[in-house]
Amino acid sequence: MRYINANAILPKELVEKLQNFVQGEYLYIPAIKDQHKPWGELSGFREEIDRRNRDIMQAYASGASIQELAESYCLSVYAIRKIIYAK
Repeated sequence: MRYINANAILPKELVEKLQNFVQGEYLYIPAIKDQHKPWGELSGFREEIDRRNRDIMQAYASGASIQELAESYCLSVYAIRKIIYAK
């Protein structure tokens, strides 16, 4: 989630009205239910994690041990097992 200055996108009247409730704080405005994006979709982080997990599964299938993968990817053995046995 990134910070956006309300003055840059909202009408002055609406900013002044909001200032009656909160000033100088972060305000989360939830997405409309049908327009909600899954975690990591906007930043691309979900895709990065999925790519890493595919690489881990391929390395395991090629003979890398769980311990080697944990050390290589700086993850716990438990996390590597969750990735390998997820599906």
